[in-house]
Amino acid sequence: MITRENIRELAGFESPESGALSFYYQPSTPKDKSHREELILVKDLVRNALRESEKNGKNGSTREDLQKILDMAERLHGNSGRAKAVFASSKEHFWREYDLPARLAGSRLFVNRRFHLRPLTAIADVQPRLLIVAADKTKARFYELWMDEITEREKFTNELPRRGRSDGFAGYDAGHAERHVENEALHWFKRLAERMRELQEGGYERFLVGCRDENWPEIESHLHPYVRQRFVGHFAIDPATASIGQVRDSAEAMYNEFRSQRRAGLVQEAIGEAHRNGRGATGLRRVLKALETGEVQTLLLARDFAAPAAQCPHCGHLDCHMPENCAVCGKKTEHLDDVADALLRVAVRNGIEIIHIPDNPELAAVGGVAAVLRFRADQNTEGKKAG
Repeated sequence: MITRENIRELAGFESPESGALSFYYQPSTPKDKSHREELILVKDLVRNALRESEKNGKNGSTREDLQKILDMAERLHGNSGRAKAVFASSKEHFWREYDLPARLAGSRLFVNRRFHLRPLTAIADVQPRLLIVAADKTKARFYELWMDEITEREKFTNELPRRGRSDGFAGYDAGHAERHVENEALHWFKRLAERMRELQEGGYERFLVGCRDENWPEIESHLHPYVRQRFVGHFAIDPATASIGQVRDSAEAMYNEFRSQRRAGLVQEAIGEAHRNGRGATGLRRVLKALETGEVQTLLLARDFAAPAAQCPHCGHLDCHMPENCAVCGKKTEHLDDVADALLRVAVRNGIEIIHIPDNPELAAVGGVAAVLRFRADQNTEGKKAG
């Protein structure tokens, strides 16, 4: 299973001779068990890639990787319903192969100096790394949901004290035992909240809790502020009887609703802040500047966004004005037909949240790209002095 660290590694890779191959395979419903249609499609993709490489006189560094793709395609046979991504560069002795959720737009093959990451970041946006806690007063299970796969990470049991046979004089012992049980439950939920805080530091992006409704106030009262910042919500479930499938279905339904509302809110926030000259940026020129100055917290990219730009191969500077020479270091720039992948590489390398926005007229009206900013470099004290 691919990790955020793997995606970061891919974002940092560069082949000086256009020898970086990115292959995305999306399984389809076959007409027969041989999956010949899929194999024919992959052969066509490889043939076209070879033709383009030969046209540019650089087929030597990619032919070996393309042959490996063909050999792999012979064995895929639907890949058990999973999508697959391969990133390769034989010249750099680089080969990475990952199974993915079957949510790609289609099978594609790219050969360039850098890996094509847009399909990968789109899937990571749809399915971030979620931690789901299913708990009651005696049991807790911690599940991880990432890239369409759910696994049980940890489980805990709380042994509550048993009440004796007698309630004692005037029921005193019964009341004492009941208070003891409640106190034990309080400490139990506090321990669970502390464990969630520890796991938050381990890189989980969102948290959900599944419990009986009467237990939720006790759990909620102990959640750490950092966990609350990433909290999606809680759903009603009986942790003692719920299957892993039921936990997953409930968590996905809640997260999908949360994600839809959050996307719309982020677009409005970025555009509104930009209009107020606040912590928002819209349009390619302003977003490029914000990325370069380290201002961006969340990058918002329309699903169909595409725009040309110039990039300096020496310092990495991106410029939508298409200059022949870099405005930063003066070196000759290279033309990019679509700057989207370059934007995504910068965001991945710098740990910036990436949100792909489908069919949003407000975002389309500002060019299909925007950002929510952590700060405004031109509004801090030193920036104002320099201005």
